[in-house]
Amino acid sequence: MPFRALAVLGLFGVVLIAAGPADAQAWGEIVGRVTQADGADAGAAIPGATVLVLRRGEATNYGTAARGDGRYDLRIPEGVYTLRFSGIGFQARTAEANVRRGQVLALDVALALSTEEFEEVTAEGERAAQAEAGVFTLQPEVIRAIPDPIGNDAIRSVKVLPGVTSSNELSSAYSVRGGGYSENQFFLDGFEVYRPFRTRQGEQEGLGLINADLASGLTLYAGGFPARYGGKLASVLDVTYARPEGPPGGGIYASGLDAGAVIRTGLLDDRVGLAVATRRATAGRLFASQELKGVYEPEFRDVQGLMDFRISDGHSLRLVGLLARHRFEFEPQQRRTTFGIFPDQIRTVAFQFVGQETDGYDVRFLGARLSNRLGPVLAEHEGSYFDTEEVERFDVSGGITLYRVRDPNQSPDDPLNLFRQGAARQRDVADNEISVRTITGGGRYRLLAGPHALEAGWQARSLRFTDRLYEFTEIAGQDTLGLPRFVRTGSLDDQEEVSTGQQALWLEDAFEIFRPGLLVVTAGVRADHFDLTDEWTLSPRASARWQMNQWTTLSAAAGLYYQAPTYRELRGEPVVDTSRTLPELNRDLRSQSATLGVVGIDHLFQGTRFALRGEAWYKQLSDLISYEVEGTRVLYSGENDSEGYAYGMDLQFRGEFVPGLESWLNYGLLVTRERFFAPENPTPAEQIAFERRGGGSYIPRPTDRRHNFALFVQDHIPGDDTWTLHLRALFGTGTPFTPPSPDNVLDGATIFSPGPRNALRYPEYFRFDMGATKSASLGTVGGRDMRLGLTAEVLNVFDQSNTIAYTFIDSGQGFYEGVPTRLTPRTVNVRLRLDF
Repeated sequence: MPFRALAVLGLFGVVLIAAGPADAQAWGEIVGRVTQADGADAGAAIPGATVLVLRRGEATNYGTAARGDGRYDLRIPEGVYTLRFSGIGFQARTAEANVRRGQVLALDVALALSTEEFEEVTAEGERAAQAEAGVFTLQPEVIRAIPDPIGNDAIRSVKVLPGVTSSNELSSAYSVRGGGYSENQFFLDGFEVYRPFRTRQGEQEGLGLINADLASGLTLYAGGFPARYGGKLASVLDVTYARPEGPPGGGIYASGLDAGAVIRTGLLDDRVGLAVATRRATAGRLFASQELKGVYEPEFRDVQGLMDFRISDGHSLRLVGLLARHRFEFEPQQRRTTFGIFPDQIRTVAFQFVGQETDGYDVRFLGARLSNRLGPVLAEHEGSYFDTEEVERFDVSGGITLYRVRDPNQSPDDPLNLFRQGAARQRDVADNEISVRTITGGGRYRLLAGPHALEAGWQARSLRFTDRLYEFTEIAGQDTLGLPRFVRTGSLDDQEEVSTGQQALWLEDAFEIFRPGLLVVTAGVRADHFDLTDEWTLSPRASARWQMNQWTTLSAAAGLYYQAPTYRELRGEPVVDTSRTLPELNRDLRSQSATLGVVGIDHLFQGTRFALRGEAWYKQLSDLISYEVEGTRVLYSGENDSEGYAYGMDLQFRGEFVPGLESWLNYGLLVTRERFFAPENPTPAEQIAFERRGGGSYIPRPTDRRHNFALFVQDHIPGDDTWTLHLRALFGTGTPFTPPSPDNVLDGATIFSPGPRNALRYPEYFRFDMGATKSASLGTVGGRDMRLGLTAEVLNVFDQSNTIAYTFIDSGQGFYEGVPTRLTPRTVNVRLRLDF
């Protein structure tokens, strides 16, 4: 195992030992019985009733469930706690418990029948989701606690969950169980939203579109997601926004990298809920810490709002809106990178730049959902509008000089210690725009009928893409007389506008077998139609969860998933040549498909607050549209040219050093490969390209990361729970990339063609971030508790140099040098937050 992976595991062990004093404090026990308070079965036990510990009014993952006779027992450190008791079809209620060391506290609770049955079923389903195959959850407090360069971002927080890998802290892009960056769906309170389409390195992305300050919970479906979700192969991320209630409350925060505020309130006796949140990030100081120096002027900001109207009993209307404006302006100046193998292969590359880059994107979103309870049926109808406009403009010229370091023990910045080996000049120009407008309408209908929870739904979507691309690259060469000149190695001038639509229908049933909660099976089917390619797909899906006992749960899921081709896949990417033209839209392109199977086990160690979860999974991939990754930009072939597979396992050891603060360690094993179809009647150039792509043999896909670790730790300082410590560590072995082959020389300029596909790998990615928060209560104002928190964060504690890409230059000696593009070094950030 690599040294850094051992270091992460060792650190986790140190944290466990350090937390020992907190875990070894005196314990007590709560025992009791949960029964029915009213109705014909008053006094009857409620098997499977949930008992959860609340922390500051919010549910934690620490608790237990009632047995078949309604009895429960909960071992817990001494202290005063608020417990929440709930069950499907019953009104939840809370109770205070004063636990003393070595004593047993008896606490019986009776629950009344619920008049809001659907809401109770939804809440219980969310709490049970953690035990479903391929389903993982995060709470808002955890999202806010994760040390990250861009804080309070629900999308970036997913990187600490099992099955998720990422190699760029500046980007919200991630891969789930071998899937590509474009194989993930994102839902903001049930409405689909989209990440930027054309970002290259991640710096331009800024804030993710989902604000954790408005969220009540985050659910990641890493496989086996329900029939109401469709259109992607790898995962679904759904963040639910909380309904605002009660007197005005909220929070405000600021740091050296970002700032934000949120306000929530209930109006008209809580018949109307209103919440507004705004964020602003100016991470210029973070970007400027990279090796590439210049004038960074980024500004990312958004405002989101939520209004919830209870029209009458059983009838409500929810409105969700978002406006985002992200701008990234940069004037690059210089960069110096030293790399190589000690002692005789040390190289230094000096870059000098002239020019400017301006990128940006604007997002406008509005969603509305009308919910009506009509007898035993809950009907929801919704509509949404999503519009994004992206601009990418740059004109940058650069001079590159490659040096060999004479004496590696001396400074590589000393001119006398450098021996010049090669030089090049290059100019990159782009003036690109893309706009995407999506209008969606749909309905969802749910019926509770005995042990069955039936659901049916429909969706219709209109899409419009407008894309204008103008870009070219020039490198220094020479004319027939040997005089210097710029040679244009690639140019692109094209535009396209596409309007199309999608339709979907689905049907699903979740039903219980034997006693309630013992075995829950969910089976469904989804049909999709894509107008542009005139293709119908049928996607059957099923999952099951078996509660073996109160400590162990088994789960499984299987399904056939389709991903309709996106606009970028339909266009493909031009072949690098002296003149580049985008191909016509490939209307014969078929949807990519994945046949997935996953099995899992979740075991709570009796008498402890720790659990082990394990899952094994396999995907068979068909009709793949191959792609390569440059930074965070995905380049598609535009053809169904390959097939593949992916398999692996994910292990998670999680627990709570103190109630309400969950920690975990994840390990993931992943293998994903593909093979290309042989071309019919190939030309010599096509045959060479086929051989470079494996010649029909299986080769690694761009997301083939064999080993991945994620560590997240929360704990209080023993004896002082006003101090909270947060640690996050990410480690992953290198992903593959395609090296260039300098086999083409034009007018004295070396033009790199693709070499053997995915033949080399990037170095491993390792990042360790930590933070400490001091919180204090400021009393109660207007019925709300006011708390002040001061957080100090050290990002990339070990100052690890992570590589996201390589710049290849001609060494002048018949081979090329790959110069690494590195991510952010160690950064210190201080954050102040007031919650009320």
